[in-house]
Amino acid sequence: MKFLKDNAPIAADILAVATAVFMALSAWMVFNYAPMEEVMGWPQKIFYFHVPLAIMCYVGFLFTFIGSIGFLWKKDFVWDRVAVCGAETGVVFTILVLATGMFWGKPIWGAYWTWDPRLTTSLILLIIFSGYLILRSRVEDETLRAKYAAVMGIVGYADVPLVHYSVKLWSRGIHPVLEKKAGDPGMHPDMYMALKVCFVTFVLLFFLVFIQRLRLETLKDDVERLKTQR
Repeated sequence: MKFLKDNAPIAADILAVATAVFMALSAWMVFNYAPMEEVMGWPQKIFYFHVPLAIMCYVGFLFTFIGSIGFLWKKDFVWDRVAVCGAETGVVFTILVLATGMFWGKPIWGAYWTWDPRLTTSLILLIIFSGYLILRSRVEDETLRAKYAAVMGIVGYADVPLVHYSVKLWSRGIHPVLEKKAGDPGMHPDMYMALKVCFVTFVLLFFLVFIQRLRLETLKDDVERLKTQR
């Protein structure tokens, strides 16, 4: 963790430049390179942002899950910082997933929201980890806060596989079950290439936000430690 702390500013600068470049490339590929989908038209373009956002919100909550286990096992507050930063980043990306899904759904299905299994489980996921952050703000004792949050983070992560497999578990809903053959992405090759570039873009964006948030949390802890030493 000391290596990350010492090199975080450099990593953040590199990630910021790479993210900006890939953001521009993604926009060009989505709106100029990828062909127009015949049925949905322009609203389908949201797909290229919606899907990577969904995957990266899973990653954020995975960091919370791992960090929570790490804290309960090692009793090291470094793991607690990883957990809370993962939760905050995951919540932001989940809000963006739901927002892009609503803007995509309105012109295609005629409604911003339906109680589709995936939409419902995603909303529950957002509520769980918003509650996780609220819990942390209500407990003043640092050790108790980390313990309570760790338990909630581990239990709350159980909703992530439910979100992912909800389409197969509950067949009714607006999200289709995609049956793909091995090696077949199920879409035009140019669409698939645009999706892959967008995925790289949001991976970079996620880690940029996560590292910056982790830096802030580490600096905040250092300040509190200095205050207690005075």
